[in-house]
Amino acid sequence: MSVRLSPHLSIMAAAAQKAAKRLLRDFNEVEQLQVSVKGPSDFVSEADRRSEAILKEELGKARPGYGFLMEESGVSGSARWTWRWIVDPLDGTTNFLHGMPHWAISIGLEKRLSESETEIAAGLVYNPVADEMYWAEKGAGAFLNDRRLRVSARRALKDAVFATGIPFAAVSPARRLAFARTLGGLMGQVAGIRRFGAAALDLAWVASGRFDGFWELGLKPWDMAAGMLLVREAGGQATDATGAEALGTDAVAANPHLHPALRAAVADGIAAAEAVRAPAEG
Repeated sequence: MSVRLSPHLSIMAAAAQKAAKRLLRDFNEVEQLQVSVKGPSDFVSEADRRSEAILKEELGKARPGYGFLMEESGVSGSARWTWRWIVDPLDGTTNFLHGMPHWAISIGLEKRLSESETEIAAGLVYNPVADEMYWAEKGAGAFLNDRRLRVSARRALKDAVFATGIPFAAVSPARRLAFARTLGGLMGQVAGIRRFGAAALDLAWVASGRFDGFWELGLKPWDMAAGMLLVREAGGQATDATGAEALGTDAVAANPHLHPALRAAVADGIAAAEAVRAPAEG
């Protein structure tokens, strides 16, 4: 990589590449992995745990005073952190365990601005199979390896391809219904809707212009911390269904021409689901 990375991004890239070497070995021997089931369609593998251990060791060694929020081990480090790593050691675990080459390592760097406010200062999403490293720092743009990224320029829904995350068995009925209403509202208006099963990569692909937009409900911070920054630094908009930019549980990301329509469709889907549920609960 010839583009000069900042100290933070250099640390993130080195940690991701070290973890990726072991993940690639595991991916080539996926049938031999020890797999336990945390819940329906929510798998954790030895690969997840090994990757997280490598990332925590490398990031912690480089910046010993930083906190952690990690998918498998949760919160660790000082509660008074100024900087915190938000890490998904293997985004797309189900793809990985089924031998599908669409998975990634995602690392976000969160900075505390005040007692109640934080921001994502840097983000990195690495797809080891394709050797594609997406990275961004706030105010410095977004990149794929050495190439500067821009979101797509499409303006019409009829030309747009959106990505999404389809709810699975463990997802609440309310979220499944909201998704179905949103999907039903969009299907007849767009060129296509895709579900690839790795939210971090979906967001990176919005940043690179491969997708025109992405939405999913009920995500965790490690699913989207890096990806949402990538979209914004590539000239797109990344919010929740209400338009708020703070890191929450829902993601709506798109180029600036299509984001308002996509966000409205997601908000309408949520509202329609709530309207159906209200009489039943009354």
